Amino acid sequence: MTANSPRTDSRRADVWRALDTVIDPELDEPVTDLDFVASLAVSDDGDVTVHLRLPTSFCAPNFAYLMASDAKTALSELDWTRSVSVALDDHHDSAIINAGLATDAGYRGTFGHEAEDDLEELRTIFRRKAHVAAMERSLTALMAAHPWRSPQEMATVVLGDLPPGRTTDELLDRRLAIGLSTRPDAPVMVDHLGAGYVGLDVQLALRRARSTRISIEGNAHFCRGLLRTRYDDPDRTTISA
Repeated sequence: MTANSPRTDSRRADVWRALDTVIDPELDEPVTDLDFVASLAVSDDGDVTVHLRLPTSFCAPNFAYLMASDAKTALSELDWTRSVSVALDDHHDSAIINAGLATDAGYRGTFGHEAEDDLEELRTIFRRKAHVAAMERSLTALMAAHPWRSPQEMATVVLGDLPPGRTTDELLDRRLAIGLSTRPDAPVMVDHLGAGYVGLDVQLALRRARSTRISIEGNAHFCRGLLRTRYDDPDRTTISA
């Protein structure tokens, strides 16, 4: 096998970082962490080819298209790419989705009259759910670290009270995605409009948020298992960057 040139290795790393930004909207994890990237190839001339795969052949076509389209956009924004090809493998709508991606037809142009849902509305719904899960995760971690603080007190916690780390970083990212403040004095426990909670609503909101977070994490775990079973590669965690 011929070794890649240093430039090609650098570009593969660029591609991998770009794909890290492509999120499964329902599972709220990058396609790279979920092992949805089946293969990638980079030429010295700046051509990029990426194949994606999903846990089942019947994963929702709108989610599948959204991830594939986001991947193509992220890769096309790299300043060195000459051409970008993204293909979805082994899906019942692969032919339709891949044809639409190849011609940049857009979601409605790809699915025609079947494209009833607006992808941006769908994206917004799942970004809000992701924010709720990240909020709950941060507050639960804070209560675990400070067991003397009651759930009711979580309504007064501000972003500056949270410890630095991945959990806080993810919450800040999710807030930015739906237009919420990331100032240190901004309350943590708010809805997607930035409104806080008081009284009995605090504990009820925390319970609902916990349910949302558990559902997202459970679905992600389930999909990982389906993917490994489907492709019979239980020992594979990801392709090499």
